[in-house]
Amino acid sequence: MLTSSVAGLMGFPTLAHYCAAKHGLVGLMKVLAVELAPHSIRVNSVHPTHVDTDMIQNPAIHSLFTGGAPDTDAAMAAAAMKAMHALPISWVDPVDISNALVWLTSDEARYVTGVALPVDGGITAPFKLPHATG
Repeated sequence: MLTSSVAGLMGFPTLAHYCAAKHGLVGLMKVLAVELAPHSIRVNSVHPTHVDTDMIQNPAIHSLFTGGAPDTDAAMAAAAMKAMHALPISWVDPVDISNALVWLTSDEARYVTGVALPVDGGITAPFKLPHATG
């Protein structure tokens, strides 16, 4: 099981280095899935959107998601992140990623291999409608 990011499935401006690394994990996963399948070893990758952890809950990332706006706070960043998703969410909880990993490693997914599973609130969807306020 490899953990990538939605950045492994799409591109983000100014993050070429990060996107390239995450796309590389997808290629690695696909090769390993093919090579290890004859041994009944499954290989998949999970691609989270923003996860409610210290990685995104800090002033530097808040500023990044608001285009460097001065005096950015968590609420401003949450609004910017929410606008990126098809579902009306700013981020997912860590347990959402854990649940995907548990399923992929369970017998219920025993024939699932070579899959890049987004847990992304629809961020990789090609078009999003604006969310209603309120």
